[in-house]
Amino acid sequence: MPSPTQVVALLKAQNIRHIRLYDADRAMLLALANTGIRVTVSVPNDELLGIGQSNATAANWVSHNVLAHVPTTNITAIAVGSEVLTTVSNAAPILVSAMKFIQSALVASNLDSQIKVSTPHSSSIILDSFPPSQAFFNRTWDPVMVPLLKFLQSTGSYLMLNVYPYYDYMQSNGVIPLDYALFRPLPPNKEAVDANTLLHYTNVFDAIVDAAYFSMSYLNFTNVPVVVTESGWPSKGESSEPGATVDNANTYNSNLIRHVLNNTGTPKHPGIAVSTYIYELYNEDLRPGPVSEKNWGLFDASGMPVYILTLTGSGTVLANDTTNQTYCVARDGADPKMLQAALDWACGPGKVDCSPLLQGKPCYEPDNVIAHSTYAFDAYYHRMAMADGTCNFNGVASITTTDPSHGSCKFPGSDGRNSTFVNGTTLAPSSNSTASSCSSRYYYYGDAFVRSTVTVVLLLNAVFFIPDFVPPREEWIFNDDLDYNALSVLSTQSLYSFTLSVTETQLGLTVGPRPYANTRHLTT
Repeated sequence: MPSPTQVVALLKAQNIRHIRLYDADRAMLLALANTGIRVTVSVPNDELLGIGQSNATAANWVSHNVLAHVPTTNITAIAVGSEVLTTVSNAAPILVSAMKFIQSALVASNLDSQIKVSTPHSSSIILDSFPPSQAFFNRTWDPVMVPLLKFLQSTGSYLMLNVYPYYDYMQSNGVIPLDYALFRPLPPNKEAVDANTLLHYTNVFDAIVDAAYFSMSYLNFTNVPVVVTESGWPSKGESSEPGATVDNANTYNSNLIRHVLNNTGTPKHPGIAVSTYIYELYNEDLRPGPVSEKNWGLFDASGMPVYILTLTGSGTVLANDTTNQTYCVARDGADPKMLQAALDWACGPGKVDCSPLLQGKPCYEPDNVIAHSTYAFDAYYHRMAMADGTCNFNGVASITTTDPSHGSCKFPGSDGRNSTFVNGTTLAPSSNSTASSCSSRYYYYGDAFVRSTVTVVLLLNAVFFIPDFVPPREEWIFNDDLDYNALSVLSTQSLYSFTLSVTETQLGLTVGPRPYANTRHLTT
């Protein structure tokens, strides 16, 4: 996993402005200092009992994990536990107390208007989720949910909900069509209709979110917004998990992001985007459980993209690594002779401008084949708009998120500078090709590759965050500093979530280890 310093360098390079952590990792918070990045920290489940039973313990936690870092680190929210009701039910009776004690510590430090407090829930706490208008929270948890919602309402916070259409699809025994789970277009006669409201549902995600709103209405709470703190789709699974494929993961996440960025909203709240975290940035090779549990990431453990997110329908295009800030460099330990051959190709048939490598030019030093081939590889990679297959060079090149620029030698892509695609027909030689060129495998409009107006960051075990709607001020209580129109990401091993601004909507990621004891399963 990247170090905190590397993660923050990546966030800054990608202009990611929000991050959510599954804990309050000190090293990560120190690395985030003076960056302006908005941070959500979390109280781990194993610390809930102590905090929920003692105001002093809660105050001590806030002192060590919040006060010690603000204002240099811009902490804006605290998630108290994770799926507490369904994973650590013995802590349920003190959950609201823990939230109140944390809130009291913030009030005492005059930080309550800056930092919001909430707790993520599994969507399985919702029963009879379809039709949404008939949904209600598991009444076993009414003694917790009622005071919890009162707390969220009084503090201007929001309901955090984890939504996984993948599990609903897999556990429905064929009742839920795959297209319905993946946001794929449905003919009108295939849409699900709520007979009570006559609202039409074209995807599982919207139905679950609206089920949460109707469940809150059932308890007489109509002014607490929903933020989806986890959602995603695995790219690989066992034979018993046929839905876990690269194509389905790509389709779901691409369509989910488009759904949010287009401010589609839900049938109950049309035109108002649903803030959402996409789970997750990195695959987790060591995570226990079935194969699918290890493969929710947009990137593999080495940082290579698992698939290409496509958002052309929303006016944006994400590169093959979901970021415009990646570089192509010489692979460590590569054969110098193969590097030289690849360098010769890039500066010749590859049509790279290698003049900066000439003696006396900015990138001449260090004068060795590794440094020179790195520059040429990266120049070619960005000249070809970072298209799939353009950073291979017979296996001697690899993609990195670390800017290889040095001194006055600035590489293409550095500081967001990406070369314009030039109409051509050659691709860098790949390990499975014998020719020095092949037909182009990228798309362009005129002479320029369609650049993304959004940048997505890669993250440690992360999830994207897509912002929630902002209802009219006279109807909703909100913190002005909280940006609901954002897309962020969550992580799986230390909760870091990031958000970057895209006009009025933001896109981001989350990094860090996610607690293993989660309950992502079918809501009935």
